[in-house]
Amino acid sequence: MRIPINRPWSQLLALTLLAWTGALPAAQAQAEPVPSWQPTKAAEFVVPGGAGAALDLAARKLTDLLARENHTSPFVVSNKPGAHSIQALETVYRQAGDAHTLITLSSGYVTSQAQNALPEHLQTLTPLATLFREFVAVVVREDSPIQDVNGLVAALKQDPGALSIGIANTLGNHIHLGAAQPLKQAGVDIAHLRVVPYKSSAESMSALVGGHLDVVAATTPNLLPYLQSGRVRVIAIGAEQRLQGDFAQAPTWKEQGIDYVNQAYQGVMTVPDATPAQVAYWIDALEKATQTPDWQAFVTLNQWEPYFLGPDETRRAIAQQTRQTHELLAELGLIPDAAPRHVAQAAAR
Repeated sequence: MRIPINRPWSQLLALTLLAWTGALPAAQAQAEPVPSWQPTKAAEFVVPGGAGAALDLAARKLTDLLARENHTSPFVVSNKPGAHSIQALETVYRQAGDAHTLITLSSGYVTSQAQNALPEHLQTLTPLATLFREFVAVVVREDSPIQDVNGLVAALKQDPGALSIGIANTLGNHIHLGAAQPLKQAGVDIAHLRVVPYKSSAESMSALVGGHLDVVAATTPNLLPYLQSGRVRVIAIGAEQRLQGDFAQAPTWKEQGIDYVNQAYQGVMTVPDATPAQVAYWIDALEKATQTPDWQAFVTLNQWEPYFLGPDETRRAIAQQTRQTHELLAELGLIPDAAPRHVAQAAAR
């Protein structure tokens, strides 16, 4: 389901700011606003993952379109992989108040908060937008004896540690949960799965086809070249219904008897203490970029689902998904404390 873009949000905010300063006569209240802030130097887009993986692909396409559609200098894209995205988040945090720095918002940010893995200061970045939903699939090599979900579940019920399962890049993230949750529903002891984290899905997929892993969980863009070349077989994908194109033959968990659809997404955040004018500029810029035919074709190619939410809706979604994720992470033994700090802070507010 496509969520309609809430275009009036950024326009209204910019109009309000200008009206407060007396910059617009009342008669011009309905006119297209001119942003009261815009970049004055090349902006940086921080990717909390390695080059060539899905986060990186999306960031590079988005920044190209942001620069083109808004007539700004090209972005500097910085890849900063690492557990719980801490290195990447620290980079953005240090630029507080200077909105020339953006960062990918992924479901991994939610799971890190649910694990209490993020220092509180790294939970103060400013959400700008959610852009699309993405789907996690579980795959094996084409020559694997595992043919379907029944075969996978049977092997793991007999011995949860029998198969090595590769993910990127942190235990407990949305990719890990995209395999663990449906396996739990099928009766597998997920606390004893043998899960191997890699720096990126590009690395885990290379390990799979090289014979170093038995199974990989990854999002669709990372699987596409291997699926096209016939080197892997999709066991199940966490979509509501079968996808199109190269994934048309990939079965869902649901059609194989496990009622599971994953809730992964990507979006954009900026620095802490971003001003309303800075937020308004970036929301408008993101809306323009994501409405272009180039972006829409890119989303379709990668089997993503357009899903645009503004900053307030994105903030609420982060809080809600943090609560929902906490219970499963506890079962996996990946929660050091009793309750996620993010949820407690949200409740206090």
